[in-house]
Amino acid sequence: MGHGLIVSVRLSPPALVPADLHGRRHARILAPPETACPDMTDDADQDGSYDERPSKSARKRQSDDLQALGEALIELSDSELDALPLPEQLRDAVLLARRITAHGGLYRQKQYIGKLMRKIDAEPIREALEARRDRERVEAIRFHRIEQWRDRLLREGGEGVVALAAEFPHIDSKAIGKLTERARKEQQQSAQKVTPAGRELFRVLRDALSNTAP
Repeated sequence: MGHGLIVSVRLSPPALVPADLHGRRHARILAPPETACPDMTDDADQDGSYDERPSKSARKRQSDDLQALGEALIELSDSELDALPLPEQLRDAVLLARRITAHGGLYRQKQYIGKLMRKIDAEPIREALEARRDRERVEAIRFHRIEQWRDRLLREGGEGVVALAAEFPHIDSKAIGKLTERARKEQQQSAQKVTPAGRELFRVLRDALSNTAP
């Protein structure tokens, strides 16, 4: 009886997976290799700082503002225009716009003026125009106040003159009183709202109150 060759194969035990509290073993899920997270700050510079350029809407507002500022130059008088620090090319463009009557041509010229405005430092121009608007506002207030006093004198006569002299002691109340009476008589005899004497009264009041605060 022959003897058979017995081969012993030794198997390595399977790797143990940690069991849970109930003795069950679960397959372990391996985490994927770490990958670089995408950079969420694409607008950052190389040193990590953010791009501080104005947004598209902000640039549009700035462009519209400069366009309106350039068009405002067309409405200025020659003396006001000469007082501004304008480059010669811009000044010539403004003067040309004044002479253009065709709507299409004037529109194109205004767009050209806006283009020139975007190439220069517009702050000195802006400051000069704001000062002009301030002067106009003060003049409008003063004009309205003189009209109110003129109308009050025509309505009240001597009582109005007394009130005017009390507020402005430096005026010639006697001369204004005589002129007021003449204007009142003209007004009673005329259908006109403002008579020649009434217009003269306005001029006298304007001169008398010209150095007073509005």
